[in-house]
Amino acid sequence: MADAQAELRTALERGEPASFFGTLPLHGQPEAARLALRLGRPRLAALWAQADPLTHAAALLRVGESGNALHVLEPLPGTARPAALRARALWQLADAQAEAETTNALELARQEGDIWAVIAAATLRGEQLLPQPHAALRALAEGLKVAEGSGQPSDSHLLAVLAHAQLRLGGAKGVRTAEKALDRSLPRSPARVLALFALNRPVEAETEALDGDLTAVWWRGFSR
Repeated sequence: MADAQAELRTALERGEPASFFGTLPLHGQPEAARLALRLGRPRLAALWAQADPLTHAAALLRVGESGNALHVLEPLPGTARPAALRARALWQLADAQAEAETTNALELARQEGDIWAVIAAATLRGEQLLPQPHAALRALAEGLKVAEGSGQPSDSHLLAVLAHAQLRLGGAKGVRTAEKALDRSLPRSPARVLALFALNRPVEAETEALDGDLTAVWWRGFSR
C-alpha cells in the first residue's frame, strides 16, 4: 500500500495525464483525490472525488467551475466546511451574497471549533477586505491566532493574502511575509501563486497557475 501511494504521488508530481492512471479502485479514489488536490492536480482530484463532495467542490473551485461546485455542495448540511466552500464559490462568481456567506461560515466555524474552516473563512474575508488593508489585517488575524493556538504553523494561503494587505500599507513586512508564504506553499497552489505575485514575480506566478490549472479568479484584485 505504501509503495502504491508513493508511486501515485510520484506520477502526480510528474504531471501524468488521467489516462496514465487507468481506473483507480473505488475504495482508493477519495484518498487519491485529496492527494491530487494537495499536489496541484485539481482536474484529477475532481475526477476521483465523486464520493467526497468537499474535495470535489474544492477541486472545482481551483479550476473556476464555481457553479458546479455550488451544485456539489447543495445537498450538504449547513456546517462550517461546506459553508466556507460555498462562500468561496459565491466570491468567485462575484455574487452579492458572498460576503454574508463568508461571515456565516466564520461564525459556524467558531461554534464548531473547526480550525480549518476558521482559517479558510478568515482568509477569504481578508481577500474581500483587501481594498481596506487595515480591515483585512484584522480579519486575517483571527486565522493567525487560531493556528497559533492550535500549535500549527500559519497557513500559507492566509500568509500570502496577509502579505498583499501588508504591501498595500508599505514597508518591508509584506515582502518578508510573502517569502514565508512561498516557503510554506505547495507547488501549483493558490498560496504559491499569490506569494509570487506579492514578490513581484508574475511570470513565475502565471507558470505555477498554468501548471496547476488554477483559474485567474484566484488572484483577482491582487495586482500590485
